[in-house]
Amino acid sequence: MNNNFKHLSSKERHFIYSGLNDKKSFKQIAKGIDRSPSTVSREVRAHMQLKRKGSKWSHYFNDCIFRKECTKVYMCDNLNCPGKRCSTCGKCNYTCEDYVKEECPLLDKAPYVCNGCNKLFRCDLEKRFYDSIYAQKQYKEVLVDKRAGIALNEAEFQFTNDLITPLVKKGQSFHHIYETHKYEMPVCERTLYSYQHAGLFDVDNFDHPRLVRFKKRINTNRTKRKIDKKCRIGRTYEDYEDFIDNHPDIPVVQMDSVEGIKGGKVLLTIHFVNCSLMLAFIRDRNTAQSVIDIFNDLYVKLGHNDFKRLFPLCLGDNGSEFSSPTKIEQTNDNIVRTKVFYCDVMCSFQKGALEVNHELLRRVIPKHQSINHLDQEKTNLMMNHINSYKRDKLGNNTPYEIFERMYGVSIINKLGLTFIAPDEVILRPSLVK
Repeated sequence: MNNNFKHLSSKERHFIYSGLNDKKSFKQIAKGIDRSPSTVSREVRAHMQLKRKGSKWSHYFNDCIFRKECTKVYMCDNLNCPGKRCSTCGKCNYTCEDYVKEECPLLDKAPYVCNGCNKLFRCDLEKRFYDSIYAQKQYKEVLVDKRAGIALNEAEFQFTNDLITPLVKKGQSFHHIYETHKYEMPVCERTLYSYQHAGLFDVDNFDHPRLVRFKKRINTNRTKRKIDKKCRIGRTYEDYEDFIDNHPDIPVVQMDSVEGIKGGKVLLTIHFVNCSLMLAFIRDRNTAQSVIDIFNDLYVKLGHNDFKRLFPLCLGDNGSEFSSPTKIEQTNDNIVRTKVFYCDVMCSFQKGALEVNHELLRRVIPKHQSINHLDQEKTNLMMNHINSYKRDKLGNNTPYEIFERMYGVSIINKLGLTFIAPDEVILRPSLVK
């Protein structure tokens, strides 16, 4: 691709707009402008417009999930209200305590916008659109702002410094802070990093995650436990790839163990790749039975249908704790509830999404330090903070928010997950001391 290092032009944006209206895929659009599909995807997600507009025939917007059967009246303070159902008036979205927003599931996957949708004119839900004129205007505004720079006066700088300093000391990154407070910030995210490298803020690089990197330790030879290799028959990574080829829409769950010190307590981590949410369970020993017990507990807690919905497929490494796949896959009554596959030996990158998320975990429980002080309550607290941390790849949403949209509040409650307010997120060892 020749143009991937150049900014998109107005003409290319119009081509993307036309392609979306013609129901073309990102791959087809990208081919027409000699770009990569990921470039088109980023462009669409970066410049989409939200519109709270009802169907073609409705006068008001109401996206409450209960709007069709709701019979409530007089929910607002309008004395001139004729007494008809509040669901026919958009005001109830702001006054009704039972309001639950309904979102279109089609917007969670490509093309992420409503352009070209057959249901557009009869849809009552919030809509997202990509418009080339709006996108080009937004692009120019950002470009001018970044190149011109912003000169802060003393009051503006002090405000910014006072805002970010306590949040950085909690372990939050500039990206997380900026996305939470972007409308208060007098500078862009990149300028925050520039000011930090210039030493202008009251925090140093040791306070800030990922600005300081240490030399990796050399792995020593470790005594390996004997594992029955027969457990991998039909469950190799090659078998996994074949299964995914035949079931491309199936959600993948990755699992791994996180150690503190040798012989101490161990965490089982379970990572939902489709939304980056991670669960963790503390165990006294890193045994196969401890993993089986956790999956059995989850099965009882969730019920058969919700368990199969969350765990259709599990991908683990070759550790001894995952060496009893049949007991993970089946209940004590031999009811099949999931499928287990294994990565290739020494290929942790094959479950890279989980490994990346472990970086956040290690901010709270550093490597080679004991986690014997952890119990399940502290473990849940740690994961609630990690799952409430904004991610760039999730459109600056949190894993908790995406998981809730995908699976609903009922499963959130069954798992005991809790949302942490952005400014309260702490990713430091002090969180679980």
